[in-house]
Amino acid sequence: MLSLPPRKRFGQHFLVDSAVIDAIVRAIDPRGDECVVEIGPGRGALTEPLLASGARLILIELDRDLAAHWRAVRGLQLLQADVLRVDFARLAADVGRPLRVVGNLPYNISTPILFHLLEAARHIVDQHVMLQKEVVDRIAAAPGGRDYGRLSVMLQWRYQIERLFEVPAAAFEPPPRVTSAVLRMAPLAKPPAVDARLLSELVTVSFSQRRKLLRHTLGRWLELRAADVPFDVQRRAEEVAVNEYVELAQRVDQQALS
Repeated sequence: MLSLPPRKRFGQHFLVDSAVIDAIVRAIDPRGDECVVEIGPGRGALTEPLLASGARLILIELDRDLAAHWRAVRGLQLLQADVLRVDFARLAADVGRPLRVVGNLPYNISTPILFHLLEAARHIVDQHVMLQKEVVDRIAAAPGGRDYGRLSVMLQWRYQIERLFEVPAAAFEPPPRVTSAVLRMAPLAKPPAVDARLLSELVTVSFSQRRKLLRHTLGRWLELRAADVPFDVQRRAEEVAVNEYVELAQRVDQQALS
């Protein structure tokens, strides 16, 4: 692996624990006929075994010094770019197959990255990502718990979520101040047909004041839209299941079209 120092402005924490690296690669199980996109290869902890698998490998790296190194390595493709500006749907079309996405995501922008990938979910086979454990807890949370929120709903309606394992701070250089975890996200083959923007707006309004009953937030939103749809707003947002939010968005959309 490379020995370049981490840069704070990129939120870099390089994975150095060989046992954790091996566990992640085994979980990904890359194959020679696949296209793997690695977000933020850094020093190459995952890059080197991914390249050795024979899979077509595309790296997305913003750091110019790291990008300069990977540009010179044969057998892979480098995109020196901000991942939030990468068109994953176009990338899948260019390579002629759906993508497998992996990465130790920069913790300071991990949520925007996940929402950016959500827009291209139908072009992705799966995602294996390293995140702060608390973010993984929120993504995988069930209704009724304190971790259940907008992130839970907006990702669970589109992905099958699977926690894999936790990763201690000592596995990184420099060690972050948090425990990390590896998450597998597989887009559902037949997700509910729903306007994602409408669902996002609805869910954002619902969780805007978590301590209040939904009649104060979602109820008013429905009134402003003149949406005459049956829905129990005498609950708090965290008490509503993912499928209920999706079904409500579908009914609101259908009424608007009628």
